[in-house]
Amino acid sequence: MWDNPRLLNTAANALIGLAALIFAYAALQLLLRSPLFPLHEIVVRGELKHANREEIASTMDGVGGNFFATDLAAVRERLEQVAWVRRVDLRRVWPDRLEVTLEEHVAFARWGQGVGDLQSRGLVNTFGEPFSAPMNDGGELKLPLFAGPAGSEGDIARRYRIFAGLLAPLGELPERVVLTPRYAWQLRLAGAQNGVLHLELGRDGAEAVEQRLARFIAAYPESLGRLPRRAVAEHGFVDLRYPNGFALRVAGWKG
Repeated sequence: MWDNPRLLNTAANALIGLAALIFAYAALQLLLRSPLFPLHEIVVRGELKHANREEIASTMDGVGGNFFATDLAAVRERLEQVAWVRRVDLRRVWPDRLEVTLEEHVAFARWGQGVGDLQSRGLVNTFGEPFSAPMNDGGELKLPLFAGPAGSEGDIARRYRIFAGLLAPLGELPERVVLTPRYAWQLRLAGAQNGVLHLELGRDGAEAVEQRLARFIAAYPESLGRLPRRAVAEHGFVDLRYPNGFALRVAGWKG
């Protein structure tokens, strides 16, 4: 070995490389622990309508120390636990500032897991994501109710937008959208002056449920639109699960 210059050079280079790595690691640790780069300022940005600023300030309390050593992942995780906070972006700004940008959830609907569950168990945001947060302004009661199997929030939110667009010519909006355990769709409409109307759309198949709803809307003015809405409200529903039409079922009606 000692009379092999090539091998000796290789070993020497390896030792030099190892020493450089050790030196770099030591320098990094010294930098992370150094009091020469303190974090002096934390700036919180974002338009906040619901998130509690005092809770955010309390969550950020204790964040500080070295500019390089601040654990951004830990800070992000803590802030994401604050009610109404959907997303957190963090960045270091040289030489001593941490910028925090918060994005709030925007409530889109109430969420009730299970068919016919009228009690809200949480909220769904505009991205179709479930979340839990208090609404102190009473706005929760103005939101539509979604109900369905766990994990179906996004699909229901997407379909709600489609249903609402189709129903716009009638001046209606879905007050409740239900996806049953068998993945059948049910709607409840609540016009401002016309009472409540239940629609049974069924499951997607050769014909999508949107097509059934569109057919119903096209026929509505000359059919159900001529009947007194309050006469059928709460006592029956419109069954759209027919290939060429729909049926109005009302308890106590014959013929």
